[in-house]
Amino acid sequence: MAGHSKWANIKHRKGAQDAKRGKVFTKLIKEITVAAKIGGGDPEGNPRLRTAIDKAKGENMPKDSIERAIKKGVGDLDGVNYEEGTFEGYGPGGVAVIVEFMTDNRTRTVADVRHIFTKHNGNLGVNGSVSFLFDRKGLISFTTDNDFDAIFEAALEAGAEDVKDEGDAYEVITDPGNFIEVREALATAGLQWDNAEITLIPQTMVALEGKQAEQMLKMMDKLEDNDDVQNVYANFDISDDEIEKVMG
Repeated sequence: MAGHSKWANIKHRKGAQDAKRGKVFTKLIKEITVAAKIGGGDPEGNPRLRTAIDKAKGENMPKDSIERAIKKGVGDLDGVNYEEGTFEGYGPGGVAVIVEFMTDNRTRTVADVRHIFTKHNGNLGVNGSVSFLFDRKGLISFTTDNDFDAIFEAALEAGAEDVKDEGDAYEVITDPGNFIEVREALATAGLQWDNAEITLIPQTMVALEGKQAEQMLKMMDKLEDNDDVQNVYANFDISDDEIEKVMG
C-alpha cells in the first residue's frame, strides 16, 4: 500500500489524531488563513479555501474559528504573515520524503526539520531531488463497509481517474482540477467518504523492515508533530506485521 495511506491508517490505529487535535486545528487555521490571503475569502471562488474549510469542518472545528482565520487572511483582522514552501529529502533506506511547511520563521523551521531528518538517519536534499517521484492528485478514501461498485460507478461517471480496492480502504483518485466536482458527485450519490484531500501520491515504493522501518515511522511522527509542518509525504512501504512490531 502507498505510504500516504499506510501512514494515515497507522495514525488512526494509534489514536494520534485525537491526541493531537490542538495541533490539527493549528495547521488547519494556517491553511485557511494562507488560502484566503492568496485567493480571497469566498470559498465558492477559491477551491483551496473551500477544501481547507471542508477539512476543518470534518475535524469539528468551531465555525467562529474558521471565520476568524478567513478574516486574518483577507486582512480584516491582524494576523501572522506565513511563508509557505517545501523541503525534499531522503529518509532511512532511501525513502523519498516531501515536507510542506508554513512558518513565520524560516530559519527556525529549516533547523528543526534538518535536525529531525538527521536524527532518524535521513538527510535533506535540494528542491527537485525527489518531487519527480510523486504525482499531485485528489484522493477520496472510503472505509470498506461502503459499496465498492456504487463508489466505482459514481466516481468514474464524475470523471475520476481511478478507483482502487486497497484491502482496508477504497480509494478514488482524481485530477486536482476536478477533485471538488468528483467529491460532490459522490456525496450526491449518498456516499460518505472517510477522508478527502489533495495529496502527493508516490509512483514507486521503498520496502522497509526492522531498524529502518522503526526510524521511518518515528521520523514521520516527529515531522508531523512540528508546528510549522503542514503535510509530510513519503514513498515507504512497511508490512502490517512490521508495523505491529514497531508500534506495539
